[in-house]
Amino acid sequence: MITSLQNDKVKLAHQLQTQPKARRKEGKIVLEGTRLIRDAYERGGTRPDYVFYQPDVADASLVDLFERHRVFIQPVNAEVMRHITATDGPQGIVAVFPTPQSPLPTVLGRVLILDDIRDPGNLGAMLRTAAAAGVDAVLLSPGCVDAYNPKALRAGMGAHFRLALAELPWPDIAAACDGLLVYLADMQGDLTYDRADWSSPWALIVGSEAHGASAEATALAGKRVYIPMSAEAESLNAAVAAGILLFEAHRQGG
Repeated sequence: MITSLQNDKVKLAHQLQTQPKARRKEGKIVLEGTRLIRDAYERGGTRPDYVFYQPDVADASLVDLFERHRVFIQPVNAEVMRHITATDGPQGIVAVFPTPQSPLPTVLGRVLILDDIRDPGNLGAMLRTAAAAGVDAVLLSPGCVDAYNPKALRAGMGAHFRLALAELPWPDIAAACDGLLVYLADMQGDLTYDRADWSSPWALIVGSEAHGASAEATALAGKRVYIPMSAEAESLNAAVAAGILLFEAHRQGG
């Protein structure tokens, strides 16, 4: 059993949890919890580099699965588990995975563009919704929070392993959207979301409700769509708005 916080693998797991630069440099991420780890392994088709578990807390069936498949899995004490987790109530199992690598499809027909999304929980929720709504790819503008932030990973519920996901500069985002109808979600839009044509290849830009659309997003968009709301409501959460728009697109596109 590992009991030292100075163990090299423990130190790396802690760095990956807390430092975006470390995640980029190492090309690795940390997943916490039984459901997320199992989903990444069984449905995402990705083998973890190593797994730490707390024997009296971790799901025994998942530990057994990794042992049978000869994944490097090591018991740790409660202090080490607290050190390498980012949640208040850890489930007693943490896995270090290679960062998912999913190249963009050659032909794009349903694209979600996230514009300057700063909240990792919102970003993860939108990735989860995009995966459920059949989006081909999600493109992240340079101002977005790290998509592999621990909170984004938890909110994504495995979507990071099922989506084509790319962080791109705006010129590359524009090039990827060549030939697509580009819509911008905007409370001051001129077209209600259910009257937009989602049956043709499209891209949807969703930005932060706090900061509004960036100049680059506004320049790229062909039309601005909005969701009618009660007069008393000022705005919708960005993840909620994205869900409404993406599932209308899914309904029209089939």
